[in-house]
Amino acid sequence: MNDGDFRLLRLALEEAKKCIPTSTAFCVGCVISDPVTLKVLATGYSRELPGNTHAEECALKKLSESSSATLKGLHMYTTMEPCSERLSGNKPCTDRILEADGLIGRVILGVQEPDDFVKCVGAKKLRENGLVVIHNDDAELEKECLEVAKRGH
Repeated sequence: MNDGDFRLLRLALEEAKKCIPTSTAFCVGCVISDPVTLKVLATGYSRELPGNTHAEECALKKLSESSSATLKGLHMYTTMEPCSERLSGNKPCTDRILEADGLIGRVILGVQEPDDFVKCVGAKKLRENGLVVIHNDDAELEKECLEVAKRGH
């Protein structure tokens, strides 16, 4: 991770802090940025939009509504590994990222998803499909991402 990655991951953490805590889900934040300018193109946090939405889902939806340009290879900063399974029956965030057809090229994770609810294989699935996945290497930031994620548990 470089300084820009660290700054944008911290911004995603600020998004996660906006979540209303619940005992049955994590509080996650997400930022999507342009890899060249580092300009923030969209943000999201868990349960921000109606329908039991996840952070990545919210950011992708807001990006699609705000941009008519053909974007490719953007960077996604998320405080927790994108889900690969949802008990609610909603589409997993990993599938949403892959179905965006090259929109996201690199995913930077604050922390891996704990096995509290499901066994997540999101990072593995993204890598297997050609995306670059970077795990945060700052122990303090990882701890903070997990603490915010588990608020309400």
